[in-house]
Amino acid sequence: MADSKVQDFKNHARFDPLFHFLMMPVALITVIIAAYEITQRLKLADAWFFIMSIAVLIGFLKIRTYALKVQDRVIRLEETMRMQRVLPEPLKARIGELTVSQMVALRFAPDAELAGLVEKTLANKWDSRTIKQNVVNWRPDYFRV
Repeated sequence: MADSKVQDFKNHARFDPLFHFLMMPVALITVIIAAYEITQRLKLADAWFFIMSIAVLIGFLKIRTYALKVQDRVIRLEETMRMQRVLPEPLKARIGELTVSQMVALRFAPDAELAGLVEKTLANKWDSRTIKQNVVNWRPDYFRV
């Protein structure tokens, strides 16, 4: 277990301090400074610095998005395999009706609760937040990006 604190709905969100509290603020502040410099001096070099700072900020955001997309694809695969193993036949046939975000949320449900949550999710078109709020015995995921 990577974390000493027991994971649940209230504390399952994760921040990467280097990304969220260093890289992104520095990139955003750099964009603001570059925009200010353009308004003060109107030089080509300042315009180029602004364009480059925007590109770096977008790059950081895209890198993060790519990592999260890969993580979601892996979770979808893991959950599909788990559902094929755990769910009763009528629900196995409906696995494909679940969205990726629903499957990502269902990963927190233990095997014993999975069938009931899948059934309720499909019947009520629950979003990921509602699914997570309805998990009784949280199955932690300490290995997310």
